[in-house]
Amino acid sequence: MIITTEANLSNIVLHKIGNKSNDENIHFSKNVLNLDFSIKNLLLSYFLSPFKVNEYYNLYHETDINLNEVYNYVSKIFENPNSLFEQSVNLARHLYEQSVHPKIKTGEFYVAYLKDCIVDGETVDAIGLFKSETKETFLKIYPTEDNFTIGSEDGININKLDKGCLIFNSEKEKGYLTAIVDNVNKNTEAAYWKDNFLKVITREDNYFYTENVMSMCKNFVLQKLPEEYEIERPDQVDLLNKSVKYLKEKEVFDMEEYANNVMQQPDIIDAFKNYTQEYTNNYDVNIENSFEISGLALKKKIKFMRSVIKLDKNFHIYIHGSREHIERGYDEAAGMNFYKVFFNEES
Repeated sequence: MIITTEANLSNIVLHKIGNKSNDENIHFSKNVLNLDFSIKNLLLSYFLSPFKVNEYYNLYHETDINLNEVYNYVSKIFENPNSLFEQSVNLARHLYEQSVHPKIKTGEFYVAYLKDCIVDGETVDAIGLFKSETKETFLKIYPTEDNFTIGSEDGININKLDKGCLIFNSEKEKGYLTAIVDNVNKNTEAAYWKDNFLKVITREDNYFYTENVMSMCKNFVLQKLPEEYEIERPDQVDLLNKSVKYLKEKEVFDMEEYANNVMQQPDIIDAFKNYTQEYTNNYDVNIENSFEISGLALKKKIKFMRSVIKLDKNFHIYIHGSREHIERGYDEAAGMNFYKVFFNEES
């Protein structure tokens, strides 16, 4: 969990990054910014308030982490905070080289040194990398002698950070503990921030394991299981409901216990264990056999395990209770399938 209320803005540099493929330039400032206390607080709120979810990453490189440009430059800043300006120029150049998609917008690029950030109970310094791309029009009201004048001005909405990254001075050997925000869009042009500029991979922690085990269980129930067994849709939904119930009630996920409690039938348990290996190989992810269930990941992904049966375009049946209260059949006269639902009260 990131606690930003104790953080303070030690130093900050601002550069302007254009789109290289559109022949737009990069404009470097000459020095660090000299800001008063109130502006520093506004910037802190602008930079840090979007970081809500505990989904972390690590900076990454396929062969040697030191070849990751961002890792290299921020390491030098952590070693010598006085090198912030020098390394901010390197970071700006690196970002400019990645700004080649024609839809990437020109924007202000901030490199900030933050002290006393609290992340997962540890107080550490952090380097913040932020880019503002979206401008909004604001009305300005000017009083006159006996009336008012209304004008307008384009500026940055401090409640809407476009792109941000917090790199904490923790877990250096793994690529630093990193958090990311990207609120502009999820299209190809947006990937340059996360994949090309920062180059990160998801950090393997309880949040990561919980998300992946939920995806794996859903894929097994809805995709793999019907390939090997004749299983009705209500039975699939029942397994999803049991999976959610297990995750909600347990503090620690245990792969063996989950398979026995939820899958229950020996042949399905074996099929699930085989699929676990298949899933981790196909998606190149590691899932521990036992880990602490992340409540935040569970809350985020719970809708992903939605227990619904969609019938043509006419009906949706949401099943939250016992499997025994719904039956599937076929009406020969109508030439159509049907579901019979049993209940006590209607509301």
